[in-house]
Amino acid sequence: MNAPTMLLGDGLTVSRLGLGAMALTGVYGASTRTENLEALNRALDLGVTFIDTADIYGDGDSERTVGEVAKTRREEMTIATKFGITGSIANKTMRARNDPAYAREAVDASLTRLGIDTIDLYYLHRREVAVPIEETVGAMAALVPAGKVRHLGLSEVTADELEAAHRVHPIAAVQSEWSVWSRDVERAVAPTAARLGVGFVPYSPLGRGFLTGALSDPAFFADDWRAGLTRFAGDAFATNQTVVVALTGIARDHDATPAQIALAWLFAAGERLGLPVVPIPGTRRPEHIAENAAATSIVLTADELHVLDDLSAQVAGERSDFDDPDWTSDTRERAADK
Repeated sequence: MNAPTMLLGDGLTVSRLGLGAMALTGVYGASTRTENLEALNRALDLGVTFIDTADIYGDGDSERTVGEVAKTRREEMTIATKFGITGSIANKTMRARNDPAYAREAVDASLTRLGIDTIDLYYLHRREVAVPIEETVGAMAALVPAGKVRHLGLSEVTADELEAAHRVHPIAAVQSEWSVWSRDVERAVAPTAARLGVGFVPYSPLGRGFLTGALSDPAFFADDWRAGLTRFAGDAFATNQTVVVALTGIARDHDATPAQIALAWLFAAGERLGLPVVPIPGTRRPEHIAENAAATSIVLTADELHVLDDLSAQVAGERSDFDDPDWTSDTRERAADK
């Protein structure tokens, strides 16, 4: 079907909305392979053809699942994957690894799991700050003429890191957490991406499900890793429901859902910055994929945007609870400002 598209950087055009494939690994609760394949195929049917995965998701199982669909529908898909993290998401033992030799090793492993010849967008997933980013991106850049990769991306980088990388090779997209309750990227990274002509791919645009309004009871996510996040725990859980209340009120006026309003806010935030923005909400539910795709047609008023803009100041808890201080661009930028 015809669906809206967006031009990111380096000439890469993708669907206006993407699908984050970490949700297809059980990290947000158990799912079956049949359900995961059904979700991916439904996304493609709806024109959500920008599929985002990573080698760390499900220890490679997410890539294998995406590859299963690519056997018959590769021409419809823009496949993005990531490297640069070792360890386990479920056990929170992840660490960054960025050496050039590992980049060359990781891409071949991803291509094998995906069962494809070329990755459309290849991201550095996290920064190992001991390795100059120019070295890592230089190794990634060599994968382009080798035919293994079409475009390069970076995840959770600072504005300075983005500039340094972009001088080595054009960067098509930056991926970082960005939503109505996580807005630190607007301080420096997003404006720099806009100036350089780099697209932005927000992950967790629905706050790991919190902004959908479906998580009113902590028991809902007691069996997955969100239970240990500070925004989902204790008093913060109740405090952060005020964000959902505001989204729900605006959604009612649009005959929409809180998730759709949260996505519509992101589209508007990109427009205000002159930045191409393509969120990648993750879900394994076909009905939620359809719901999210419909958000591309919602236009918020100036007053509604003003209300939503003020919500992040009310949020309790950190956006990342991982114990590595270099895990997010925000922590490195704040440290540099001191």
